[in-house]
Amino acid sequence: MLYCSVSPVLGMWTENCIILTTVVALLQISMGARSQSENVQVLYPWRLKSATEGLARVRRAWVIPPIAVSENSRKIPFQLVQIKSDKLPSKVIYSIKGPGVDEDPKGIFTIDPDSGFVFLTTVLDREEKSSYKIKAYAVNETGMPLEEPTDLEIIVIDQNDNRPTFDQQYFIGHVLEGSPPGTLVMRVTASDADDPQTDNAALGYSIVGDGRGIFRIDPVTGEIRTVGVGLDRENISVYNLTLQVADLSGEGLSTTATAVIFIDDINDNAPEFIATEFTVEVSEDMVGSEIGHISVVDKDQPGTPNWLVDYTIIDGNDHGLFSIKTEPETNRGILLVEKGLDYEKADKHILTIEVKNKEAVSLGAPQALRSSAKVIVTVTDVNEAPRFVEDPRKLNVPEGLTAGSFLTVYTATDPDTKQQQNISYGIQYDPADWLMVDMNTGEIFVQQKIERGSPFLFKHRYTAVITATDSGEPPYTATGTLEINVTEVNDFPPILYPQYGFLCSQWDKDDGVLLWALDGDLEPHAEPFHFEIVPDDSEYSQNWTISHLNDTHSKLRARQDINEGTYSLQIRVSDSGQPRLSQDHILNVTICLCSVKGDCTPGVAAILGTHVGLSFGAAMVILASVLLLLFLILLVAVSDFLHRRLHHKGLLAASEDDIRDNILNYDEQGGGEEDQDAYNIDQLRNPDEVLPSTPTRGKQPIRRDAPFNYGQPQYPKRLPANPNDIKDFINEGLDAADNDPNAPPYDTALIYDYEGEGSLAETLSSITSRASDSDQDYDYLSDWGPRFKKLADMYGDH
Repeated sequence: MLYCSVSPVLGMWTENCIILTTVVALLQISMGARSQSENVQVLYPWRLKSATEGLARVRRAWVIPPIAVSENSRKIPFQLVQIKSDKLPSKVIYSIKGPGVDEDPKGIFTIDPDSGFVFLTTVLDREEKSSYKIKAYAVNETGMPLEEPTDLEIIVIDQNDNRPTFDQQYFIGHVLEGSPPGTLVMRVTASDADDPQTDNAALGYSIVGDGRGIFRIDPVTGEIRTVGVGLDRENISVYNLTLQVADLSGEGLSTTATAVIFIDDINDNAPEFIATEFTVEVSEDMVGSEIGHISVVDKDQPGTPNWLVDYTIIDGNDHGLFSIKTEPETNRGILLVEKGLDYEKADKHILTIEVKNKEAVSLGAPQALRSSAKVIVTVTDVNEAPRFVEDPRKLNVPEGLTAGSFLTVYTATDPDTKQQQNISYGIQYDPADWLMVDMNTGEIFVQQKIERGSPFLFKHRYTAVITATDSGEPPYTATGTLEINVTEVNDFPPILYPQYGFLCSQWDKDDGVLLWALDGDLEPHAEPFHFEIVPDDSEYSQNWTISHLNDTHSKLRARQDINEGTYSLQIRVSDSGQPRLSQDHILNVTICLCSVKGDCTPGVAAILGTHVGLSFGAAMVILASVLLLLFLILLVAVSDFLHRRLHHKGLLAASEDDIRDNILNYDEQGGGEEDQDAYNIDQLRNPDEVLPSTPTRGKQPIRRDAPFNYGQPQYPKRLPANPNDIKDFINEGLDAADNDPNAPPYDTALIYDYEGEGSLAETLSSITSRASDSDQDYDYLSDWGPRFKKLADMYGDH
């Protein structure tokens, strides 16, 4: 049997361990430290009788009540309890496990393995851990369990070893000024680490120091409320209260904190002007500028709507010349000029300005002594620029207006009526240079003829800029715009087209002659056009009719069959301008017979018809055509004659500007332009003539740069009289050219241009030189110097 013992001081033994342990725990709590110094041993019987008696025994687990021990006890080690087993005479080994033994925090409890005494080995702190649950074991020497494991619970008894603490060191609160008593401001909170079930954690709040007559705090809840009346932010805007909290309901350990209470502003003060009258001076040209500042005072909190003000001009600003706005940073009123002031009309303005808060003032607030003020604005005179009364000035001017014509008077006025000044006029912008202006009177005249087709017109509108400058100090200049609308004038009569036409003699086989007109004017002086036959009572009006097609076209038709011939009709074309212009035109209509298809082919009868004589214009056209035809025939005859004459001359005979005059031999290294005299070009132009200064055809001149020891080459003879010998003659010329290195083969050109009629010569492409390159040795050219070495290389390699 396992049992446990209690101290004999209790004076009793009991078989009911649960009741006894509970009593001991209560005694230990009530006795405090005294009970901790006594050696208490509680007997735990292992074996209990069952409710139904019998021969069999029932084993039960250990039931050990909680063991109470005070924190902060310095009696170490301290014996807590002894456990025993009745398994005798076997050797019993006791052990414990759990938090405080082999689990964190380790080393707080130990057990004597032989006697079963459990000891406390360190000072306990309830705030760190308020209880421990460990398990107790009993085994034999072989490690076999003798009893079932059981729980040991150690409860740490609290001591008042912790001061209460506020949740924060500074508490911030707000309350409106003028709040009634009992108004809640804020609630402060604190905590205590001791056992909340004991007085060690029972807190009490209080206010120490200043503020107790204005605020109070609930000792249990920590609520801070107002006590009295008369909270005035303008006097005291913030309160700093020292708060205290203590355990044991305010009698134990204590600590302090600070409560900062701000008195929030209400609009209990109306703004007031610092003076009843302000003076401002401004020049009359300061439009849109600040001209002065007006100040007020307001005792309410700056920057809030209770402090910000609005200014209003309630009198003296009927024309809206001034305005006033608030400067938010300073609450000052800024006075501005909205429209131009006129010193000549008023040199002084008296304004009445009222001021109010943006927010409404509290009902109980005192009335402001100076809620309005007067502002006297004095205007000073300055020189002002002239002003054109009408700007822009618009004019309608007819096109074609000639130079010297008067257009208008464009003048300006000077607002400085109290100053004696003169105004002079000029032109700043006149792109077409049409205008001139009288500098004294402002009269504008035409300088050049006004043309509607000028490139400086935009939509028939011309723009010029006129200036007006006063004589003030400093002088000022104003500009005025002159817009000239150039109007169209009906100065061109319409022109009829065409001037002739053809009609079938059978009136029902022809659609008529299409007539139209063109007019040099523009709308509204042009189309629609009106066509008519004049005179109205003539016989033509009885035989012909004109029908309207559209604004620009009409059609001429015959009323009946008309004989062939040419008829001259007088057609009058009128435009729609104001005034209307018209012009008569002669229309020559040829009447002819028409085929079945309606094609009109004028015949002799139509041309020579005697119904109406040809007009002078038509006769002149026919005569000019005949003269032109004769002139063309003569020109063709002359051209043919000249062509035949030139056909019998050489290729170069008709050329006065022979291109061979310009041949220069630039590959030579000497001679330059002087070398042009090496040839007589007249020999090329007149091969059959012998000039006095030139040798005959058989004796060509030697080039000036030719070697002195070289003999004359054999040139062809004169042209043979018999054309059959032309081929031999050409071959001789080619042979001479191939063997003459001193001169270019210009002599052959004199014979190639001969192409007599009936010549037996073949085409030039079939002629071959009788002396071929293979039979000719050109090595001797190298002896003539560097000028011919290149030629020797070319022919020698070939």
